[in-house]
Amino acid sequence: MGKVTRLADSFWQRSLRNSARCTGISLHGGVAVSLAIHPAAPDSGILFRRTDVPSDVGDIPAHCDYIGATELCTTLVNEHGIRVATVEHLMAALAGCEIDNAVIELNGPEIPIMDGSAEPFVTLIEQAGIVEQDFPRRMIRVLRPVTVREGDSVASLEPYDGFSITLDIDFNSGAIGRQGLSLDVSCSAFKTDICRARTFGFLHEVQAMVKAGFARGGSLDNAVVVDGDKVVNEGGLRYTDEFVRHKVLDCIGDMYLAGGPLLGKFRGVKSGHAMHHKLLRALFDQESAWTTVSGDRPAGMSAPTWDARAVAASA
Repeated sequence: MGKVTRLADSFWQRSLRNSARCTGISLHGGVAVSLAIHPAAPDSGILFRRTDVPSDVGDIPAHCDYIGATELCTTLVNEHGIRVATVEHLMAALAGCEIDNAVIELNGPEIPIMDGSAEPFVTLIEQAGIVEQDFPRRMIRVLRPVTVREGDSVASLEPYDGFSITLDIDFNSGAIGRQGLSLDVSCSAFKTDICRARTFGFLHEVQAMVKAGFARGGSLDNAVVVDGDKVVNEGGLRYTDEFVRHKVLDCIGDMYLAGGPLLGKFRGVKSGHAMHHKLLRALFDQESAWTTVSGDRPAGMSAPTWDARAVAASA
């Protein structure tokens, strides 16, 4: 296993200090969902746990091997057919806060949409508190370029000492048009520039989705709605380029399904959940394109302590 010196805000794996809970409406199902995020031991990763199904079939690792659908959102499905949909905003919050290990319990098949951004989940994580663990972060380093294409959509990864995203979108609407953003992803950049950007859709598409049985929980409280060349929401946008910022948010969440932080440069043009999944599969299908590395303890830095009893007591 190779080693790197400092390519993230934290050298150490991180988890939650305590558990935290929230409730909300699922975007597509339109039903109330209760969600709890709990601490987890080092090297256990992110795990989704359905509490409304038998305990022996309800666990779903947050990994691209378990991606089952990418239409409208990212859905994870385990070997028993148990699924958790719309994971991307929560995964983005976990990535942006550099949480390596956590158990997310929920009593339904879809993560609550909250306000359509990752900010409520960042707040939930901060309420729980963050602890460093006496284990180095495990990261996936991109060793050579990998590219996937479909029509005029392109997504690629190339070597980079860190994680950066360059993304371009183009919509036939005066409210959106062409937008681009380049970002070196860090905790501070995510919280300042990305996490408040909300999901969005066109009014006619939302109406069609509702007729098809989707977006039953969608409203102006949890999405930016565009009608022609106008934003319908009374409060307008949170950022002048909120649309591309939310696409970056989605990308951060999808890329965290690599199973750990990526060390690479992502470039996307009109990319979405399906392209992100294809890109991760293309990366891992080529053994020479990636390797696993770990953070190294800097000289003179003492290791933090990890109290498993405290985790057991708080979960």
